[in-house]
Amino acid sequence: MKESGNRIVGLEDIVRAHHRLREVIVRTPLQRDAVLSAKYDCNVYLKREDLQVVRSFKIRGAYNMIRSLSEEERSRGIVCASAGNHAQGVAFSCRALGIHGKVYMPSTTPNQKVKQVRRFGGEFVEVVLKGDTFDDAYEEAMQACIEHGMTLIHPFDEPKIIAGNGTIAMEVMESLSEPADFVFVTIGGGGLAAGVGAYVKTVSPSTKVIGVEPSGAASMSEAFRQGKVVTLPEIDKFVDGAAVKRVGGLTYDICSRTLDDILKVPEGKACTSILELYNENAIVVEPAGSLPVAALDLYRDQIKGKTVVCIVSGGNNDIDRMQEIKERSLIYEGLKHYFMINFPQRAGALREFVSEVLGPEDDITRFEYTKKNDKENGPALVGIELLSKEAYEPLLERMKLKGVDYVELNKDLNLFNMLI
Repeated sequence: MKESGNRIVGLEDIVRAHHRLREVIVRTPLQRDAVLSAKYDCNVYLKREDLQVVRSFKIRGAYNMIRSLSEEERSRGIVCASAGNHAQGVAFSCRALGIHGKVYMPSTTPNQKVKQVRRFGGEFVEVVLKGDTFDDAYEEAMQACIEHGMTLIHPFDEPKIIAGNGTIAMEVMESLSEPADFVFVTIGGGGLAAGVGAYVKTVSPSTKVIGVEPSGAASMSEAFRQGKVVTLPEIDKFVDGAAVKRVGGLTYDICSRTLDDILKVPEGKACTSILELYNENAIVVEPAGSLPVAALDLYRDQIKGKTVVCIVSGGNNDIDRMQEIKERSLIYEGLKHYFMINFPQRAGALREFVSEVLGPEDDITRFEYTKKNDKENGPALVGIELLSKEAYEPLLERMKLKGVDYVELNKDLNLFNMLI
């Protein structure tokens, strides 16, 4: 695989990376998932990178690259910018190899993630909080490279990062008695998909490699559509491990040669998969790690009777996000709806709404008057949870029959984002 600039990622690079990584990583299990296999009438295997030493695949690329540096490069130290898993992989590698590193993270990074980086890096890593976004932190990291001659450990667009990631595919293919028919892999900046694609297509060209992106940050899909790397003007940052405005030049080049398809999964669908994996399998995954499993619905017909591998890329999910994850899932599944309702200005109007408009299994989960000092003359924000999505249209019919004046906030993105 080659990109302009003669940067090559081939089978030998991945095999060498595999030998280096044996020093530090866990050979994560490839587990057949009985629940998913029954659901899709095929053999679904999960490659559990959520069980890696830093709970994500990122250590593979980071360690491979840092371990490959010359003594002179090591002495100058390394630097990276990240708000999550890459920072933890770099920090772990610095401590393991005794190399000083600076990790630049946005000031908005949750404290739990900052603590994890400091814990993994110990005395070898300095965490610097700069700016509000990854781009701000990245600019500071680049400045440190210029001023101090430090080596930048890029999160995805580097041959040795990609080769390290490719060792996941090597372990997958070695663990199966027959080659997989399909491999589903998350795409963020493209480093994981490029590494997996490069290895799989070399050893088993008939295996289909399917990349999966969040719908709100589908930068590789757009690059494929335009035939070149582009920068998305805006992205949904919810799937933080895969929310990238611009994929790498090298990763795009490799993915364009090795991926058979790219799927876009709605963020709400990813949330449903997170909850299902936890409830049915006791597996904790982060949003980016859930994307390959969420994508199986989109390929239900093609994968029937086949051997399918989903790479669960990480499990660093903050427990504080679980309520938001549940909310997004309910909204996506059509079970949670928000309305702005003007109740008639007469006594008993709210009681009539509850008794005559709501169905017997409908539940009000949120109720707020928008005018605190003049409740009778202002609309109310009402959240309603349904037992099934089929109950939605009957609810609307009852509201119309009763003459309820309402606005469906789920269908008005601007109002929804302002109020919910």
